[in-house]
Amino acid sequence: MATETASGLSDHLRGVTVTTVACLAGIAAALVSASLPFLGVGVDAATNRLALLVVAVAVFVQIPLLKLLGVEIEDFGIKDNLYVAFMTFTLWFISYGVILSANLR
Repeated sequence: MATETASGLSDHLRGVTVTTVACLAGIAAALVSASLPFLGVGVDAATNRLALLVVAVAVFVQIPLLKLLGVEIEDFGIKDNLYVAFMTFTLWFISYGVILSANLR
């Protein structure tokens, strides 16, 4: 492919891959948070801080996944790592909030 460099993915494809994986990981973390029996979707689930552990695991699981997809994570700086964590947390927060709002009565 003409857009690939000798070192792997093009800059655009690298950015799209990192963003997509981070967003999907956040949504997956929200679904996991909602399906865990000790968290659930009840009234107490909104204040349970253990759900943040699910987000932290989702952030750390992305590193080997990105490497598997061909992203050179050795080139990641603090800005890249903060971006991945922020996007994962943001999508988790929005998705889990929607799930909790839909199930609260």
